Amino acid sequence: MPNVVSFNTQEVHLWNNPQKETSKVLNLPQSCVAPPRVVCGLNSLDMQTGTNLRCRATTTDIKNQQFTAHIDTWADTTLYSSSVDCLVLKPGNLDILTGQFSTEEDHPWNKPQTQTSRRINFERPFVTAPKVIVFFKQFDTGSGTSTRLKTYTSDIDPKGFTLHIETWADTILYSATAGWFAYPEDRDHTFSGTANTMDVRPWQNPIAQNQKTISFQNTGFWRKPFVFCALNWIDISTDANLRVRAYCDNISGVDMTWHIDSWADTKLWSAGISYLVFN
Repeated sequence: MPNVVSFNTQEVHLWNNPQKETSKVLNLPQSCVAPPRVVCGLNSLDMQTGTNLRCRATTTDIKNQQFTAHIDTWADTTLYSSSVDCLVLKPGNLDILTGQFSTEEDHPWNKPQTQTSRRINFERPFVTAPKVIVFFKQFDTGSGTSTRLKTYTSDIDPKGFTLHIETWADTILYSATAGWFAYPEDRDHTFSGTANTMDVRPWQNPIAQNQKTISFQNTGFWRKPFVFCALNWIDISTDANLRVRAYCDNISGVDMTWHIDSWADTKLWSAGISYLVFN
């Protein structure tokens, strides 16, 4: 059975003591017979405005019982805090495929583009078109304009899909990396989707706290499910620090509530998440 392990940089240092590199060894709830696959996605950020905004989440030293999660920045960026969800796939979870794509696989960071896409071919085909979710693991955007980036999919079929990473208006997106996973559309006890603050209000009416309860429809969960949640969309003014936090609560066997919030003087135009719910 897959599992979700979370990590926040404030487990290592307080937000007002920012560091370029933060890591922690995370223990798995259960030992695996072999090292698992671990896929991480960003779900909160608190970053100083005035410079390029840069953040990167990775995992290393994956072993049967533990792995190391990293959340880093570089150059002159100040990252006060950030957090990730990590989906842990045991060796037997072969029905779920995973991967990632970076815009730097298409073009160098110093030749930014507003739109980048790549056809992703599955290592083995599905019987029917699978469910695919995508989310951000890394980004590097220019200063002086709103931070805008999004990732999404199109043209999903049994052999693969097209992954998109984009920005818009006057934002400069130097690079970004999206993680993904795909699973059979009829996989038992599994539900996934996306949510956006624009599901509950227009982008031009920024509100700090946004939430909505969603139903798992006819998905059957025999106990409280695990939830993986990560950002797939950010549109935040750089008039103040970039602050966004996404999470899910009130999780039951039939529904949950998603939250996408900012705080202090941050102007959150819009933000979105991808989520995976499973037993």
